[in-house]
Formats: sequence, structure tokens, C-alpha cells
Amino acid sequence: MQAVTASGALAEEQAARHLARQGLKILARNYRCRGGEIDLVCRDGATLVFVEVRLRTHAGFGGAAASITPAKQRRLMLAANHYLAGKPWPACRFDAVLLDGTHIDWIRNAFDAV
Repeated sequence: MQAVTASGALAEEQAARHLARQGLKILARNYRCRGGEIDLVCRDGATLVFVEVRLRTHAGFGGAAASITPAKQRRLMLAANHYLAGKPWPACRFDAVLLDGTHIDWIRNAFDAV
């Protein structure tokens, strides 16, 4: 597994603070299992939210949203299923927090589980 870089850790902290200001409760950070990782696990009311944080300092390789590929989505879903094992939640969703320079975009329901 790839280690979290200092800039990645700062981006995740910035995203966590942003989501907390919006009323979400942070339940876990950097949840890892074999085959996947979730940057943030949050609760938004009765909904469990799995959050992918993406940082792009420039768009030379595409924007932050473009970096959440179908393969990355599958790894997120695998980790989410592992996290949910034995934990009943009425609703779940996958969000993305995109940081491009100093701008933060929070995309709710960034993609659907398949």
C-alpha cells in the first residue's frame, strides 16, 4: 500500500475539517483493508458516508475528479463492504472532496455502488 504523503495528509485534514463544519461526524480516517482504503468515514445523520479525498495542485494530469477512476471506485467499494461487515446501516453513499489548489469541492453521491 502507498503511504500517505505529507501533502495528502494535510488535504485529508482540510477535507475532514470542511465536512465537520458542514455537520458530518468523522468516524474513521484512512480505513484500510486488503485491496482498498477509504480516506474518511463519516456520518451524515443516519447515512454512512465514505469519502475519497483528492488533491491536485494543477490540472496537467486532469482535475481531481478525473483521478477517481472506475478501478479506484471498485477499491473504495471493496473497503466499504469490509467496513460494513456486521454493521447495519440504513443508508450509505460515496462522496468526494476535491482540492484543486485552494478551492474545495464536496461532491455528494460522487458515484454509485455497483
